Amino acid sequence: MVNRVSSLREAVAFDAPVQSADDMGGVETGWGDPVDAYECRAAFVHLRGSEAVEAARLAGREVYRVKIRQSAAARAVTTDWRMRDTRRGTVFNIRSVDAVTDPAFIWITVESGVAV
Repeated sequence: MVNRVSSLREAVAFDAPVQSADDMGGVETGWGDPVDAYECRAAFVHLRGSEAVEAARLAGREVYRVKIRQSAAARAVTTDWRMRDTRRGTVFNIRSVDAVTDPAFIWITVESGVAV
């Protein structure tokens, strides 16, 4: 039997967007303090094959599916958040979050190389 948790070799953090008032009386959206981020272990699966994934690669963007363990904090992650690879410093946009398919893990589709 394969240990499903041992495949979580990467370290990632998730940042929630934070809104604050700007000097002009409007609202500015930024990222919270990295100290407040949700951090966990993850497994990266390099996506391949679809036309959209190939087009993203040609444009210098990488698309991954990321597996993280289910928890209350992990289920709070949405597509408004961003993900950081804490080992390499890469920042990813979150494209989709699947917390339903697998009862033990959450699968998140992320893309690097785009404005966050």
